[in-house]
Amino acid sequence: MPVPRDVALEVNGQRHRLHLDPSAPLLLVLRNDLTLNGPKYGCGLGECGACTVLLDGKAVRSCVLPVSRAEGRRVTTLEGLGTIEAPHPVQSAFIAEQGAQCGYCLNGMIMTVAALLDRNPRPTEAQIREALAYNLCRCGTHMEILAAVRCAVAERAT
Repeated sequence: MPVPRDVALEVNGQRHRLHLDPSAPLLLVLRNDLTLNGPKYGCGLGECGACTVLLDGKAVRSCVLPVSRAEGRRVTTLEGLGTIEAPHPVQSAFIAEQGAQCGYCLNGMIMTVAALLDRNPRPTEAQIREALAYNLCRCGTHMEILAAVRCAVAERAT
């Protein structure tokens, strides 16, 4: 059985020191210990994308990532991407294009697109679809989600 120890995390620009099991999934630490509700528990297997966060700018599935692997790295959740007053361009695009129905997948979609646009500001349609291929939406709002991504790409181009 793992022995709890101090784990130092940087989440959304704030440093935290928590005493916990280092093998605990990052998702559970974010939600239960830091009360961040952007990342969602979906499948628990890293398959659906609802739990996606940025780790040093790269989209990762936090439900299968031990918290110890986030030590010394920058974790960004949906809450750290933008604010109500100044949303991230991807968040603004999803709002403008009404890219959600129930909203459960929204965290993963937005975080995945934010990471995509950081590494490729002008992705092709094929690259957008490839980046989102492993983010599941049960409501079927894929067309609105794709429209939101196109909107974010266009906004960045101006």
